[in-house]
Amino acid sequence: MSSPGRDARVVSRPRDYADRVSQTTNEPRDASVQPDPAPGGAVPAPGTPVVDTAGSSAGTSAGTAAGATSDDVQRAEDRLDLLGLLAYTELTSFARLAASSEQAPAVRERLELARYAARAVQRQGQVLARIAELGGDPTARIAGFDGIYDDYEARTTPSTWWEGLLKGYVGHGIVDDFCRLAVDGLDEASRAVVLEVVLDSEADESAADELLRAAQADAAVASRLALWGRRLVGESLGVVQALLASRPGLARLIAAGAARDAAERPGAVQPRTDQAWVLSRLTAEHTRRMGRLGLAA
Repeated sequence: MSSPGRDARVVSRPRDYADRVSQTTNEPRDASVQPDPAPGGAVPAPGTPVVDTAGSSAGTSAGTAAGATSDDVQRAEDRLDLLGLLAYTELTSFARLAASSEQAPAVRERLELARYAARAVQRQGQVLARIAELGGDPTARIAGFDGIYDDYEARTTPSTWWEGLLKGYVGHGIVDDFCRLAVDGLDEASRAVVLEVVLDSEADESAADELLRAAQADAAVASRLALWGRRLVGESLGVVQALLASRPGLARLIAAGAARDAAERPGAVQPRTDQAWVLSRLTAEHTRRMGRLGLAA
């Protein structure tokens, strides 16, 4: 699995990213985490009394209802990790879209991007509501991911409005693809929320149309955007590598989702869901996304 201009960048930076991400995981986790229900059972209502059963030197803790197993607690934590990541990503999407709106070249683009920024806030609200339904602390779950994109942002400062548009299209797309890999490891209600959020692609569709027109109108712009896209995918995959290293629960969800998918397809063999497999899947989706713009990945 490789893409032009990516390997040296991605391989050389995971430790930087992992160090950065690890610094953001010291937020106390909420002690009201609700476990997955037993088959045929129900998730305890938010506010159900819980017992703090686990802690760590990082100050994290996990709560469980009476009778829950350690596996139940772990699944509940993993689920809330993914929801927290998605909620934080929507928060950063709002900031990115609002900034792009301010810098847009015409009123039409400014209005469109402002509307998409508002949609990001609405999507975040859906995820936060699900976290609360599960007994989690929405603010704490977002705070646990605060800063995970800081290095990515610092290394991918766009020099033109078009580069900023492509940055959102590529970077946000890779995070959405990552969440889609993990979504089948969730309970049905959480899965429905995550899919509704990541499949809301109106902003990406609009960005793709704008970028395609720009690339077709000017070969020099197309060439610069293709090079920029290669840099963006390398940096984005570096973030994913760091997340997989620092948040093992996300890797467990991906493995659980792959197992579920294989079980539902007679004769299917569950793939190896190691880091190389994840990055390969994400790179393939990135190539498809860039191909839609007529740009080499």
